[in-house]
Amino acid sequence: MLGFFLRLLPFWVREPLLIVIGSVIGLRLLHIAVLEKEWAPAGIGAVFLLLAAVSIHRVVRAVRARRGASAGAAEAGLPGQPQPVAARSAAPPVPPAAPAPPKEIHAGVQVFAAFAVFGVLAASVWLGPRLLPPEGEGDGTPRAAACPSEEDAKGEKTPDAYKKADVVTGAVLCEALNTPDLAGLLGTPEEIATTASGDNGTAALTGGKVARPVAEVRFDTYTVNVSVTYNKLSMDQYVKLMEFGNETDVRKSTVLDRTAVFFSQPTMAIEIDLGGGGTGGPVTDGPLARNLAVALDGKDRGGYCEVTVWSDAGTLPDDDALLDIAETVLPAIPERAA
Repeated sequence: MLGFFLRLLPFWVREPLLIVIGSVIGLRLLHIAVLEKEWAPAGIGAVFLLLAAVSIHRVVRAVRARRGASAGAAEAGLPGQPQPVAARSAAPPVPPAAPAPPKEIHAGVQVFAAFAVFGVLAASVWLGPRLLPPEGEGDGTPRAAACPSEEDAKGEKTPDAYKKADVVTGAVLCEALNTPDLAGLLGTPEEIATTASGDNGTAALTGGKVARPVAEVRFDTYTVNVSVTYNKLSMDQYVKLMEFGNETDVRKSTVLDRTAVFFSQPTMAIEIDLGGGGTGGPVTDGPLARNLAVALDGKDRGGYCEVTVWSDAGTLPDDDALLDIAETVLPAIPERAA
C-alpha cells in the first residue's frame, strides 16, 4: 500500500521525500547502534542510507537530463542564423512538433531544498539522545520511578507560603528522598521504587499560610513519606502535644545536632464495601507507622521535618533506617532563619 502511494506521487515530491526519510531514519539508527553497541540497528540504518543515496543519484540524473534537453533545444533554434531559401515546391509533410522540454528547476528552489534536507538531518542528530528510550527500557529491566520536576509543576498554582526563600518545594524534597540508596537504607536493596511524588501543600487549619511540602516514595515492601512543616512549633512543644494524641513508643534523639523524636502511630484504613449497594465504610486504624520528627535548625526555632515509614504487612524497619533517611534528606532543606 505504501509503495503504491509513493508511485502516485510526482517525481520531484517522491524522491526528495525518500531522501529525507532515508537519511533521518538511517542516521538515527546508526546513532542508536553506536550508543547501545549493537549491530542490528547499524545494518538497518545502512539500508536506509543506501536508499537515500539511490534517490539522490536519481535526482542528480534528472537534473542533468533537464539541463541537456534545454541546451539542445536552444542550439536547434538559435536566433540570427540565416535560413536557406528553398525553391517553390510542394511542402513536405510537417512532422509532429517535439514536446517542449520541461522547465529547469529554479536555483533558489534547489538551494531551499538543500537547506531543508540538511536542517532535518541536523535536527535528527541533535534530538537523537532525547528520543532514545530511557535506560533499562527495551531489555525487560524494570526502571525506578522518577520524581516530578519543577518544570512539571509550573502549570500548577503554588501557594503564597512558598514564596519565602528558605521554603523547600515538594519536587526538591522528592529528589532528595528518591536516591538509589534508599532501598538499601530500608534493608531491601533488591527493590526499586514503584512510585515517587512531590506536592506543594499547606498545613491543615492554617488557611494556606503555613507551607507543608510532602514527598513520598513507594516500594513493594515499604512506603516512605517525608514532609516539612514550616510552623512555629518547637520539638519540646511537639512532644507535649503527643500526650494528647495516640502516639506510642516515644523516644527522644538527635539528628545532625538537631533535636529529634521517634514515635509510632497507626495509619488510617478506609474499608469500601462494593457489594449489597454499600457506598463506603468506616475509617479504621491501619498498619502501624514509625515516625521521626527533626527540628529545622540546631536551635529549634520552630518547624520540623518528619520521616514516616510503614508497610501494608505491618512490618517496620529499625529506627536506624529512619535516622539514615533523615540524614540524607536534611541537607536539601535550608535551615530555618532566625
